[in-house]
Amino acid sequence: MRIEAVEDYTPCHALRREVFIEEQGIPEPEEWDDLDDEAIHLLAREGETPLGTARLIRKGETGKIGRICVVKSARGTGLGAAMVNDACARFKELGCTRAYLSAQVYAIPFYEKLGFAAYGEAYDDAGIPHRDMEKAL
Repeated sequence: MRIEAVEDYTPCHALRREVFIEEQGIPEPEEWDDLDDEAIHLLAREGETPLGTARLIRKGETGKIGRICVVKSARGTGLGAAMVNDACARFKELGCTRAYLSAQVYAIPFYEKLGFAAYGEAYDDAGIPHRDMEKAL
C-alpha cells in the first residue's frame, strides 16, 4: 500500500462521493467547495485500487487535515491512521507546528490514539455532529 500526493484528484473525489455522499448521506453541494484547487490531496492505493484520501490545507503554521475517508473494505486495517500520520509528517516538513481537523464525534477516540485532543463544543456539519481536534507537531 502506498500513500502519495496526487495532482489529479479525480480518484479522491470518487472516494469522497462513495463515502460521504453515498454512504453517509451528505448532500452533494455540501461536499464540494472551492478549496480543492489549493489543497494537497493524499491518495492511498493498493496497486492501482484507490482505498482512501485526505485533503491538506496549510494556513501559516497550522495544517488542516480534512475530507479523510477510507472505503469500507479497508477500514480497520490501519490505513486511516497511516494517512493521518503521513499528513502530519508532511505538514511538519512544511514548517507547521500544529495540525487541526474536524472530527465526526464517533471518530474522536480514533484521533485521540493518534495524539489529537478535542477542544470546543460539538457542532453540526452536514447533519453530522463534529468537534475540532488539534495536535502539536
